[in-house]
This record gives sequence, C-alpha cells and structure tokens, in this order.
Amino acid sequence: MSDKGRLRQRLSGIQRIRTWQLVVLLVIASLIAATFLRLNNIGMVERREAVISADEQGEEAVMIERLYALQRYVSAHMNTNLGKGVYLEKTFARDREKWQAQAYGDHNPNGNIFIKAQEVCQPRFTSWSLAYVQCVDNELAKFPSASEMASDTSRPRQETYIYSYASPLWSPDFAGWSVLICLAITLVIIVRLLTIGFLHLMLRRRYRNI
Repeated sequence: MSDKGRLRQRLSGIQRIRTWQLVVLLVIASLIAATFLRLNNIGMVERREAVISADEQGEEAVMIERLYALQRYVSAHMNTNLGKGVYLEKTFARDREKWQAQAYGDHNPNGNIFIKAQEVCQPRFTSWSLAYVQCVDNELAKFPSASEMASDTSRPRQETYIYSYASPLWSPDFAGWSVLICLAITLVIIVRLLTIGFLHLMLRRRYRNI
C-alpha cells in the first residue's frame, strides 16, 4: 500500500501541470520562433538586394562592401540560406564586354569584329544583360578568328560571379534560442506523457496484486 500511495502521489504531482497548458505554451513559443526565423530571412533578403542594386549600378567598391556584409550576416544567422547564391549578372556582362573589346578589337584580321557584333546586338537590348552578352558571343562566333579566342583563360567565367555563403543550422540569436525553447517544451511534453503512462501502468499492476 505504501508503494501504491507513493505512485499516486507522484502521478498527482505530475498532473498538476496539464498537458494542454504545455501545448498552448508550445504554440506560443513556436509562433515567436517562426517570427524570429522570418526576420532572419528578411535580413538576408535585404542584404542580398543591396548587393544586386550595387551590381546594377556598377559601384564595385560598394558592391564588395555589401558582399562582405551579406557574408557576415548569413554566417551568423540561421534560416538565411542563399539557395543558388547571388549572381552579379551586370558585373559579369560588363567584364565580359571589356574582355570582348580587347580580344576582338582592331588587331583582329577581320577588323574590329566586336564593334560589328555590337552594331547587330545593341538595337535589340537597352542595357547590359546576359542575353546581350550571348547575342554578342553568337555574332563573334560567325568569324573564324573568334574560335581561337574562345578558349582564352582570361575570359570572364560566369560561375565566378556567383557568391554563396553557408548558413548555420543553429545560431545563438533570438531565433536560435526560441527554437531551443520549443524543442525543450516538446521534450517535456513527451517525457510527461511517457511518465504518466508508466505510472498508470504501475498502479494497475499494484491493484491486481491486492
């Protein structure tokens, strides 16, 4: 009887805190965690857009500074995955055009084939873009000497203009701590349910022995 009394006492103590109360607390904590995770993601998007803006404006020093800011933020905050990264499309187009002007310039045996390609493509496009660069490439490819320059190692490579930074799985910020709180509450609920089930099972066994 004494063992059964202790089991009942323990069960009563555990049941003072209701499961539904813990579930409500978990829901509130989850909403707070989701908010902080969303804010982390918004912070990443804002910094990524700042990089893209500097890329479009051709502000190289500003763009480098903003890339560093983006890197620092992403590496220090969870839920800031860049996906495929940030692509400096305009910078690539400008650098590619400079390379084309130098490689296919006046010294070319067919004349300045770069200018000839520009004369064809510029009326089709209003600004530098990957499509414009591709158009110029297609026009340059029509000249035999262009194929000799195609393998030039100094040619800008598109993949080198894509920047991607790793986001941590967990970070010691508001989002990170709120996620840990959610996990802790979830663990408490699971342990509580298992403990109550175990105590009920022990009590039923005790009653059978009486």
